Amino acid sequence: MAVRLLIENIGMLATPTGQSACRGAEQGEITVSKNAYVAVGEDGNIVEVGTGTVPAGLRDAEQVVDAEGGLVTPGLVDAHTHLVFGGWREHELALKLRGVPYLDILAQGGGILSTVRMTREASFEELVEKSCKALSMMLALGTTTCEAKSGYGLNLETELKQLRVIQKCGEIQPVELAATFLGAHALPEEYKENREEYVRLVCEEMIPKVAEEKLAEFCDVFCETGVFTAEETRQILEAGIRHGLPAKVHADEIDPIGGSQLAGQLHAVSAEHLICTPDEGIASMAEGGTVAVLLPATSFYLDKTFARARDMMAANVPVAVATDFNPGSCPNLSLPMAMNLACYKYRMTPEEVLTAATLNAAAAIGRADRIGSLEVGKQGDLVIWDAPNLDFIFYRFGNNLVRKVAKKGVLC
Repeated sequence: MAVRLLIENIGMLATPTGQSACRGAEQGEITVSKNAYVAVGEDGNIVEVGTGTVPAGLRDAEQVVDAEGGLVTPGLVDAHTHLVFGGWREHELALKLRGVPYLDILAQGGGILSTVRMTREASFEELVEKSCKALSMMLALGTTTCEAKSGYGLNLETELKQLRVIQKCGEIQPVELAATFLGAHALPEEYKENREEYVRLVCEEMIPKVAEEKLAEFCDVFCETGVFTAEETRQILEAGIRHGLPAKVHADEIDPIGGSQLAGQLHAVSAEHLICTPDEGIASMAEGGTVAVLLPATSFYLDKTFARARDMMAANVPVAVATDFNPGSCPNLSLPMAMNLACYKYRMTPEEVLTAATLNAAAAIGRADRIGSLEVGKQGDLVIWDAPNLDFIFYRFGNNLVRKVAKKGVLC
């Protein structure tokens, strides 16, 4: 058996198991192995996970790594980012500190619209360089797979540019990318008085072109007060579904206007943010099989309420945790930090959070069959931590405890 990578002397191997999202009590039921090893074959997939003495046949691996008694987990999966954007928005910090609401900043031409202007102006090469720099930082923090949304173009040309940047970044650096079309992220300034025409443009011109060029895997909409109504959201998402782009929804971030209910009704792959989701939304997501992608670092940065994670899990909604990396409401790309916040503020256990940032996050981007857990046949995506056990990485918040990262059995 040809082995690309052998990780031995693992003090604790912690992983969820399965090929679909875990829900309810299952979310906290992970497999923990002591004195373990993992072997990854030449094809980048795991060929053996075991405990005790490493079989002699695996010792001929191209590379053997001593975990030095540390913790090994699956590679982290960040299921919600706005990776590609021009500029930054550090000047908005002072406004936030003075208590200016986000929707007021948006109404003044700031917020998303400010980033739209800078992204339209940025060249393809500039966006690739900036995005790859961010991905390099994410990889160093344990993220091996990342969802990346468009949505800072709000015209056909720039939306396609963003998606092509995502495609290019996926080709030239190790982090695996899942592209999401988010042309309905805000109403562009030039359509302020003609929102019906912009919705038509998204449905009849942008979505068909994105699908034709196979530039995205999903279609997302920001369903929120001052942005897109629930009915507009339905119209756009149904257009995406017709063109082979499964639905995602930015829902209930500021006001509960029906986004989470719609997500369940459309059997959306995921609903995201969910800060103020009502009982009806939770029930709809449970019935529709929708993964709740929660973004605790956004609540922290904006000083907002934290999502009802425990209520969602009690209702059998699978919960994932992501960063929401973006230049405005969450300029943070550390998934471990978001995981720490999920533990402290959602009161999720370390086991539940590990599942949320691996297998359930993989399900939220349609990849639970091949990433998100350390099992034979899945990709050799894993993290070796400078930690003796799982609790330690939640206890030591604010520190990067990642020692080594492997993607498809290749050390990065």
